[in-house]
Amino acid sequence: MQVSLENTASLERRLTVSLPAERLDGVVGQRLQEIARTAKLKGFRPGRIPPKVIEQRYGPQVREEAMGELIRQSFDEAVRQEKLQPAGNPDIHNEPKGEDGAIRYVATFEVVPDFGPIDVSKLSFDRVVAHVEDSDIDAMLETLRQQRQAWHPVSRPAQAGDLVRVETYARLANERIPAEGAEQGATVIGSNGMLPELEAQLVGMSAGEEREVEVTFPANWRMPNMAGQTGTVVLKAGQVAESFVPEIDEAFIKSFGVRSGKLEVFRKEVRANLERELKGTLMNRLRAEVAQKLVGAYAHVELPPRLVEAEARSLALSTAETARQQGQANVTESPVPFMNAARQRVAAGLLVGEIARQNQLSLDPARVRETMQLIASTYEDPGQVIELYRNDPNLMRNLQNRVMEEQVIDWIAERANATEQSMTFADVMRPVA
Repeated sequence: MQVSLENTASLERRLTVSLPAERLDGVVGQRLQEIARTAKLKGFRPGRIPPKVIEQRYGPQVREEAMGELIRQSFDEAVRQEKLQPAGNPDIHNEPKGEDGAIRYVATFEVVPDFGPIDVSKLSFDRVVAHVEDSDIDAMLETLRQQRQAWHPVSRPAQAGDLVRVETYARLANERIPAEGAEQGATVIGSNGMLPELEAQLVGMSAGEEREVEVTFPANWRMPNMAGQTGTVVLKAGQVAESFVPEIDEAFIKSFGVRSGKLEVFRKEVRANLERELKGTLMNRLRAEVAQKLVGAYAHVELPPRLVEAEARSLALSTAETARQQGQANVTESPVPFMNAARQRVAAGLLVGEIARQNQLSLDPARVRETMQLIASTYEDPGQVIELYRNDPNLMRNLQNRVMEEQVIDWIAERANATEQSMTFADVMRPVA
């Protein structure tokens, strides 16, 4: 194998690789022989198919697959030979064969910048610690009860906490809104789902009862033609229903898949779920904190521009897709607004990888298995999920990358100047405003 290296930019390299044709022909020939032993074609006995027929039927596909593998293998050999660290996938173009029939291709790619020796002991940050307490389990059980809330119609007048179906229309100085009929809606008394003056009038009303209320609509009211105006709102109560929240009994527990129906078993499962969520959230916090400090310490280092742009495009496409799923129109896919975030992510990823390389950190298979089992435990059939990961190279590769990153983050936290900051489970899990 012959390799030629060019520096086309400060962080861009171009490798020209030349391989003898025999290297590809040998692999193709061997695979065609293997196929010939087991192939089944109409009109031929297994193992007796002529080589020319095997070549015509399977040759193009086998040659294409072998060529792809050969390029991947030789590229890896070439970058090791030239002591290069690619940042991202190469852009590969096949060159026409020369007179000697040699296979040639050109690979253009960016390399990891030179960060120099990375001393993580100089980093200082807070590391949040938290634990799941019995009170957190109690709160989650109450949340689960509220999620199973049901509404039962009643014949009595409405009171605080009841769900009331309401018909409304408004009379302004020169206008009735709506012009005909009434708006249909429902509200829980005390939820502030309506204007306070209107919601207060619902207390004591029975189904079919009607009341009139004088109201001044807020200046930012959802209907501009009513905003800031004073008028009369006619309320008509429809069905009144009271809340029913189930008790945590055997039937309730079994509805969550706990076959025994026992409270202590249910609490144990709830604790396991909360601890799993807490662990993931704490790792995300630590990852963000470490990344911020690392990136800040090496902000002066140039980053591979194409890698940054690719990350920005990925962020833009992902954000646009989410916006479209939420019903938003005129969504832009421009990567420009995401360039700063992309630089942060690329810098963090490269620095974590470089720390692993400089300190010869290797993937822990036991931690991969533990993480895979943890993910699988959230599904109805964990065994099926584990099998899916084992049979899907892309899923397994993503899992291994995630575990390796977490290992490096933990390694950094153990050696950096990390100050523990205690927080409650609720505070850790509370969404950031």
